[in-house]
Amino acid sequence: MISVIIPVFNERDNLEALVGRLQPVLEAETGGAFEVIFVDDGSRDGSSETLDRLSGRDQHYKTVHFSRNFGHQAALQAGLDVAGGDAVVLMDADLQDPPELLGELLAKWSKGYEVVYAIRRKRRESLWKRIAYAAFYRTLKMISDIDTPLDAGDFCLMDRRVVDALVALPERNRFLRGLRSWVGFRQTGVEYERHARNAGEPKYTLRKLISLALSGYVGFSTFPLRVAAWLGMLAAVAGFALGLWVIVSHFTEHNIPQGWASTSSLILFVGGVQLIILGIMGEYLGRVYHEVRSRPLYVVRSRVGFSRSSPDEHSMTPTHAER
Repeated sequence: MISVIIPVFNERDNLEALVGRLQPVLEAETGGAFEVIFVDDGSRDGSSETLDRLSGRDQHYKTVHFSRNFGHQAALQAGLDVAGGDAVVLMDADLQDPPELLGELLAKWSKGYEVVYAIRRKRRESLWKRIAYAAFYRTLKMISDIDTPLDAGDFCLMDRRVVDALVALPERNRFLRGLRSWVGFRQTGVEYERHARNAGEPKYTLRKLISLALSGYVGFSTFPLRVAAWLGMLAAVAGFALGLWVIVSHFTEHNIPQGWASTSSLILFVGGVQLIILGIMGEYLGRVYHEVRSRPLYVVRSRVGFSRSSPDEHSMTPTHAER
């Protein structure tokens, strides 16, 4: 069986179009052996009611309702926690991830690949977003402790063994495209053109994109901490060199510049470096604090379309457990 996980946050205008394109593909590729798990991430536009109607009229469709908005990565993880397929597909609800690509993903899986990720060859989005995404993937690849594929988002197919490995990871700050690379297994990519949204506004705001990028940088590299150390060393060397220059000038030229400009510049430079170092250390420390508290990654309000035993079919860590 194939499981398809689709996070939903205020996507009412896209759901019928999504199902209309997704179901024929799944019927053709699996012969009806599939499930589609929608994770309602606290929608407020009527998406919840639409998802319940879909789950009520077709047993292939199931819905997990969150008690509030917990975020895209938490919604994907909630789907992984309850998915029962031999292979699991992650995709978005806005039709930027074309359902027609599932045939290629499944073909690669049938050849023995355990992770098949979709590579965005071209994306129809604003210029600043294209530049930001390109810069993020390339800088992450340079500093990361793992080999992350360029321009590959969450749209992918994963074998059951990969899903089980991801579900077993207890960390709260999820960056699934990075964790997908970290667990290993045989991986390959399929290129596609990422289209514009079918309807509605993008749900990843600038703040959310920055938070996701930080999860990638901090979760898979200690390079920012090394940069902090280098900045501290640079500030110390600059201060030592300036002090040495003042001493030498006193005994040779007796013409030391007067005024506050140089002193103020030095203080601002050293103070700025210290604040940068504190900020980087604080980012790591804050994430450690979140992990130590061990709060659930999400809270489920209800499930629709699942059997009574389905929540217990897979082992859930306390981080992901339903409350």
